[in-house]
Amino acid sequence: MSHKEQAKQFYKSTAWQKCRQSYIYKVHGLCERCDRAGTIVHHKEYITVNNINDPEITLNHDNLELLCHDCHNKEHFSKSATRDDVMFNESGELIPK
Repeated sequence: MSHKEQAKQFYKSTAWQKCRQSYIYKVHGLCERCDRAGTIVHHKEYITVNNINDPEITLNHDNLELLCHDCHNKEHFSKSATRDDVMFNESGELIPK
């Protein structure tokens, strides 16, 4: 079974659904980074093919964090495609700041 199939099976499991719901209730449904409504229960230690069957990783409240969509995207996609030390001039050329 591929990791994608394993992950899909895990996230549909009754154990995960119960754990997820109890964690959301525990943190009052708020994003733990910005206090907006939380929507995604994030695993601090990412789930991998090597640990997906380890409940100490997958079902442990100490490894979970409730995040809103924006904070979850920042967590996973925080690498910026732009640099801070350059800019475009009026001709559209990249120059040092």
